[in-house]
Amino acid sequence: MDERETITLYDDEGNETEFEVLGVVNVEDNDYAILLPVDEEDEETAYIFRIDTDEDGEEFLTEVEDEEEFEKVREAWESLQEEDFDFEDEDFEDEDFEDEDE
Repeated sequence: MDERETITLYDDEGNETEFEVLGVVNVEDNDYAILLPVDEEDEETAYIFRIDTDEDGEEFLTEVEDEEEFEKVREAWESLQEEDFDFEDEDFEDEDFEDEDE
């Protein structure tokens, strides 16, 4: 069984939220974590956090608030996801086209 990594983040008031790590994408020499809340009903809303490093070399997550940066990361992530699925979809579509032509 393939289980994804989960992490727990705390907001400013100390409330915790558990997230499933969908993946990490690199954009302009920065790594970004794509996180999906585990307990929320809206399974379509993922969050983007930049993975930064402090002076001690410890990694921490920073919420991406800049709209331009957010869009670049979102597009890079969507592009990676399309690449993952296009390979399988192309095979399926090719079979469909062959069946229609016959």
